[in-house]
Amino acid sequence: MGAKPTETLHDRGQSIWLDYITRELMASGTLARYIDELSVTGLTSNPSIFDKAIEGSSDYDDDIRAQSAAGKSGEDLFFGLAIDDIRAAADLFRSTWERTDRVDGWVSLEVSPSLAYDTAATIEAARTIHAQVDRPNVFIKIPGTPEGLPAIEESIANGIPVNVTLLFSVEQYVAQAEAYLRGIERRVADGLDPDVRSVGSLFVSRWDKKVPDSAPDELRDRLGVAVSKAAYKAYRELFSSDRMMRLESYGGRRQRILWASTSTKDPALADTYYVEELTAPGTVNTMPEKTLLAVADHGSIDSSVSADGDDSAEWLAKFAAAGVDPEVVGKELQDEGAAAFVESWESLLSCIAGKSSTLAAAG
Repeated sequence: MGAKPTETLHDRGQSIWLDYITRELMASGTLARYIDELSVTGLTSNPSIFDKAIEGSSDYDDDIRAQSAAGKSGEDLFFGLAIDDIRAAADLFRSTWERTDRVDGWVSLEVSPSLAYDTAATIEAARTIHAQVDRPNVFIKIPGTPEGLPAIEESIANGIPVNVTLLFSVEQYVAQAEAYLRGIERRVADGLDPDVRSVGSLFVSRWDKKVPDSAPDELRDRLGVAVSKAAYKAYRELFSSDRMMRLESYGGRRQRILWASTSTKDPALADTYYVEELTAPGTVNTMPEKTLLAVADHGSIDSSVSADGDDSAEWLAKFAAAGVDPEVVGKELQDEGAAAFVESWESLLSCIAGKSSTLAAAG
């Protein structure tokens, strides 16, 4: 029997992280099985994932009751719940983190999405959450908005590992990578250890959901992959530059690019489409559980993206001819993504408040 497709991805230099977390996932041994059998080497989370986990089970009820009785509510109560899960997941991935010399084995927790346009508050939140989690293999997720960029630089300079989220366009990706490099350069200048890890998370499938009817049929479901391949080219160029080589001489490490939102939204597409199109060495693909299982079952991993981005320039030129400006659309997607995360955040806090009241009334 040949290797599983997930194992093939791993062998080709791409890390598989799971974009999903629940207490049941860990307590049942399912996450441990994914690590052992499906080459999963990390995990990401977001407010929507926690909202579904908390609303969809009674696993958190005892903790909600206890923390409510202790006077916690709102964001404080949520982070009390989430940090317990993140610590448990981080402990599960700790051996991976050590075995891979901190390349893999990371778990991500996001600052409040309501801070996406508040630099100072994001810096303080990242510092606070990082200290509270108290695990070396946890990324703090910070949005790559214009206001988030100085927070990314400052957090890296403070030695906090960062997962930069809400990236869509090549321009947004490069801007946050520059912020990461500035943070590392500040640590070198200050005589501090420059080995602070980070990933830049580029959202893929939302491009094709955004423009399904505004381009010719031949371009349908092509924009997300084209933008991602162009970003991969920029990633390879930036992190093989003289600037990066200098930082490496001090012990710095390159930030990795991460493919996010890799589940398909178009029912006409194969459920493994984005994963198969974006096999690339040196990258991370964080997959929802359904996508992970689909890839393991019937994924076809045939080729890898080349350092020059393959045919991305050709496809982007076709979109430009059709009147689609990826930089403009990318800004719209980032704004919409930030708004959607705030909506999920408010839904999450409402869910927790409702459960707190119900549990209190039940004694």
